[in-house]
Amino acid sequence: MTSEYVATNAASSGISVDRKKLKSLGRRSDRPGLVWLAKWAVLMTAGVLAVHFTWGTPWAVLSMGFYAFVLTVPAYALSHETAHGTAFRTRWLNELMLWVSSFLYFGEPYHRRYAHTSHHTKTWHVGDDAQMPFDTPMTFGGWLSEQSGLLLFWYEGKIIVAHAFGIVGSEARRYTPEGEIRRLILGARLFLVGYVLVGAAIAAGQTWLLIYFVIPRVLGGPAMQFFTTIQHAELQENDPSIVKSTRSFAPSALNRFLYMNMNNHIEHHLYPQIPFYSLPDLHDVVKDQLPAPDPGLIRTNLELLGVVIRRSLGRNTKAPTIRQAPHMITSGGFEPIARASMR
Repeated sequence: MTSEYVATNAASSGISVDRKKLKSLGRRSDRPGLVWLAKWAVLMTAGVLAVHFTWGTPWAVLSMGFYAFVLTVPAYALSHETAHGTAFRTRWLNELMLWVSSFLYFGEPYHRRYAHTSHHTKTWHVGDDAQMPFDTPMTFGGWLSEQSGLLLFWYEGKIIVAHAFGIVGSEARRYTPEGEIRRLILGARLFLVGYVLVGAAIAAGQTWLLIYFVIPRVLGGPAMQFFTTIQHAELQENDPSIVKSTRSFAPSALNRFLYMNMNNHIEHHLYPQIPFYSLPDLHDVVKDQLPAPDPGLIRTNLELLGVVIRRSLGRNTKAPTIRQAPHMITSGGFEPIARASMR
């Protein structure tokens, strides 16, 4: 399906912000990103040390859980922010951290950038949005698959291998500028070589890569999905309004930090040029034009889980508090609407 809408953003959603204020909010700086990076490094160091000193004891389970969480969620968030080019004012620093964080996250950076541009240009438009990760309406089986975090490895792995061998499909060509195809292939080749070297090093006995990279990244996948699945689940497809297709929610201070304020997700989609450190201020500016954020991370996910279980059982799918598109609320069966574009 191809949408008639030019772009999904503040203009298409009927949201407005004073130009001077918007310019002020969009001002770039290296300092907030470097401060964030330093804090993340502290958490990562704490995680590594916790795993190291508890390895071989029952406490290693908790240590690894903590480390997996503080590795994976920020890696995703930083890869996303740097793909926008808004994490740092200095371009080379932004691009360096795009490559580092994307390697940890498991997504070739050029493809990530252009696929994500498609996601912003045609947010949750069936056949146009390259980053619709699950079928809609979501069922319990779909939720379980998505929350495992394993489908991402399958999808991104296929992309990396295909592109590394020069096979760029029509879908990727649709949202990638023609002049960037060669960079897409180069990026995939570099990442494929990098991951092969990691695998070879582990096979040769460098088990620290397994313990401090592979295992925590895989275990951190479900934690990351708790943040990302709720961005658009149960909301409206094929609508020009970001307000109808996208969800903001109200997490704890720690989760806001790890997620780089991307809990303000409606605000981010309205004005994707605004850096992560200005999103709370943008929220304050536009909050009277938006629905209130859904409840915290845990409650929002629990309500979504309840909805998909009831849908799969053929029961009423109205959630207690989280926002839903009207057609997502049914009292029995349901009709499939969209197939995932990330498969």
